Amino acid sequence: MNYLLVGAGGILGSITRYQLGKAISGHTNTKFPFGTFIINITGAIILGILTSAHLGTNMYSFLGDGFLGAYTTFSTFMYEGFNLFKYNEKLNALVYILISILLGITGFLIGLKIH
Repeated sequence: MNYLLVGAGGILGSITRYQLGKAISGHTNTKFPFGTFIINITGAIILGILTSAHLGTNMYSFLGDGFLGAYTTFSTFMYEGFNLFKYNEKLNALVYILISILLGITGFLIGLKIH
């Protein structure tokens, strides 16, 4: 049962990430990866909220492990961050990587306090 919940949540999370990422990227005219940035920060906030909500195992498997596991994306974050270095956008790369980490931690802590 747990695998089905994680899988169903993952399907919805990946579709949401894909659509939201395309929508955000379509509204920006920069090399800075705003789509992944916003998705990962909002995911950290939502994870903080879920963690503090003390959900049951099934609901956390669906939302936390499934949905947010697919919604946020560390691999894309690394790929885009290091592509900025590759294309000599060193300042953007440093800002993107450092601010993502700092705001991710801050967002998670805010999410914990919201509930």
